[in-house]
Amino acid sequence: MNEQEKNQFKVALEKELAVLEKELSDVGRRNPSNKVDWEATQGNVSAEERSEPNEVADKIEEYEEHAGVLKELEKRYNDVKLALTKIDGDMYGVCEVGGEMIEPERLEANPAARTCETHRETGFAQK
Repeated sequence: MNEQEKNQFKVALEKELAVLEKELSDVGRRNPSNKVDWEATQGNVSAEERSEPNEVADKIEEYEEHAGVLKELEKRYNDVKLALTKIDGDMYGVCEVGGEMIEPERLEANPAARTCETHRETGFAQK
């Protein structure tokens, strides 16, 4: 892979990272005690709403939805960050299972791919 191709992937990954950060902040926040971790947020429940069981139930449901979405977003966010680290360290595009180069078509479809097509279904990395 030449430098121009790497730069194109880097730009695409940086754009995706910015979108993911925005989406993550919509459903969560950075964990104050661990800045690399995200945690789901729930809507604030006012004192008046606490006396309304339906309002409390809605807030709990909202939190659970945020937690599910956040889990998937955080996984993708971490994969994109790892891919950016690999670009800077010249390990980008190398399959984490077999060590062979990841197919260009696979990287075009998923610039944060961690495995080649052969090892995609191993369960080791993203599916």
